[in-house]
Amino acid sequence: MARATPASGEDSLIARYFRPLATDPGAFQLDDDAAALQANGCDIVVTTDAIVEGVHFLSDDPPDTIARKALRVNLSDLAAKGATPAGFVLTLALRSADEAWLQPFATALGEDAAQFGCPLFGGDTVSTPGPLMISVTAFGRVPVGKMVHRSGARPGERVMVTGTIGDAALGLAVLRGGKVHAATGDAAAREALVGRYRVPQPRVALAEIVREHASAAMDVSDGLAGDLAKLCRVSGVSAAIDLASIPLSDAARDLVSRGVVGVEALIAGGDDYEILCTVPEDRVEAFAAAAESVGVATSSIGTVVGGTSAPKFIDQQGRELTLERLSYSHF
Repeated sequence: MARATPASGEDSLIARYFRPLATDPGAFQLDDDAAALQANGCDIVVTTDAIVEGVHFLSDDPPDTIARKALRVNLSDLAAKGATPAGFVLTLALRSADEAWLQPFATALGEDAAQFGCPLFGGDTVSTPGPLMISVTAFGRVPVGKMVHRSGARPGERVMVTGTIGDAALGLAVLRGGKVHAATGDAAAREALVGRYRVPQPRVALAEIVREHASAAMDVSDGLAGDLAKLCRVSGVSAAIDLASIPLSDAARDLVSRGVVGVEALIAGGDDYEILCTVPEDRVEAFAAAAESVGVATSSIGTVVGGTSAPKFIDQQGRELTLERLSYSHF
């Protein structure tokens, strides 16, 4: 009797940790070279983001939080386009097949895949002597022609943002120690800020609401100031933002009020993963009410204006804030 061909180490790793996540029939239990994603009469929206050790997460971050961040940053992009999750593919660059790391990583990834209705369709695993890298390509569905672009903002519309801004940047600062860690004396506040950095909260529940009400949208990943500038540039407009209207958590507001950090650090910091959008004036109330009905707070922070200059951030005395940098940049 012929002996069965033994599975490779990579095949065994995939079968053990990731095949249980491939719940869609089109994934073929990860036994094929490709998957089949059904459009179901919709447009397929595609987005991809990689997270890299030492850049997007710290080497001692728990593996379950790394898994959640890897998927959720992509779900955030889909939500801002008005797309509902359909599935994802995963590429892992690992130094070793460490069960103590892989098991909690895969468990958390599976939990999030189930929670957000976004099953695994396949991917690749490779070894690397360098930093860990997790790359996710996510797919979403929108009705044909209804994806919300960055390019639709028009003068007179309101600039809206979900949640609070700057907490993730503060969470990273807490993890790095220094003055923010020392000044955040309350352990619960520190934990909350770190949680915002490690585990984003993608606004998946807002996808249809964004699609119905917003003229332009994107997620805030590299910093509110810089991402707003990107949206305005593509739309051929500018914006006037009221600094006092930018939503801050109690912890962030306390640190700003005591001079530990400036508001500019919060609006230029990355990893918020909130939705930034422009909404016609006559739809603002409906947008805010619909968002509230699914448990998402929204804030009106300014107005789209004509011109092509950079957005202006104006304080309560009418002075324009000068920003040394608008956002995080890899290069």
